[in-house]
Amino acid sequence: MSMTERARRSVRVAAAAIDRVKPPPAGVVILVYHRVGAGTSSRVDLPTSIFRDHVAELAESNRTIGLDIALDVLAGRVDAPHPRPVVVTFDDGTGDFLDNAVPILAEHAIPTTLYAATKWIEEQRPFWGDDTAVLSWAGLAEAAASGVVTIGSHTHDHLLFDRITPADARDQIQRSVGLIHDRLGLDAVDFCYPKALAPSAENLALVRQHFRSATLAGTRPNLAATHDPHLLWRSPIQTIDVGGWYSRKINGGLGLEDRLRDGINRVRYRGATR
Repeated sequence: MSMTERARRSVRVAAAAIDRVKPPPAGVVILVYHRVGAGTSSRVDLPTSIFRDHVAELAESNRTIGLDIALDVLAGRVDAPHPRPVVVTFDDGTGDFLDNAVPILAEHAIPTTLYAATKWIEEQRPFWGDDTAVLSWAGLAEAAASGVVTIGSHTHDHLLFDRITPADARDQIQRSVGLIHDRLGLDAVDFCYPKALAPSAENLALVRQHFRSATLAGTRPNLAATHDPHLLWRSPIQTIDVGGWYSRKINGGLGLEDRLRDGINRVRYRGATR
């Protein structure tokens, strides 16, 4: 085990200890996946067997709801079916979503929102310079036709909304939403901030104008009393989230781990634009 891996494990153990002392409150837990199939060495590229176990656990718990129902729960329009309902989301739009994730989600009738970064789909450009296949528009249509997948926007160019101008943010929103409508005949009403970084105040106002909801990271439950539908927390799922660790995540735990990751990412992405 490398020094970095030991450090991550130490943080995770500390986060679990904090959860035992002060359990996370009940609320809507939103999970974020990226890839399924272990085609790369990325920590967010899960082996299909692990993803299958995750979905089976969710199905057995009877806790999953769609993002639309979650928004109604948080707004007090309907009662929660469980003290800790779970929403499943995916980011980007890699080909393995259709090939590996959708069949498992459909088998267990797990509603899922995929936030698509439309430039990569439109241009069939591999994400982040690796060789991972990208969804085609036909593939995205097939996923949407599965009955369990809703398509949201992840911008067009994956530009970071905490540092681009309002004019650029508006262009990113309109190009992404326009392509989803033109290619699929669907209205993208939900949004995900690139890199899960909170937007500037001006760009948050634009997101409020165009979408009914928007998501960040955060690794904590969304609470009806304090929620903002355009700053929803999500819990990132990685290859190490197996067994009891995954159970902690779907119960809104391991927040300390995410707060540390957020601090590291703000330094890591300080000079980035996407």
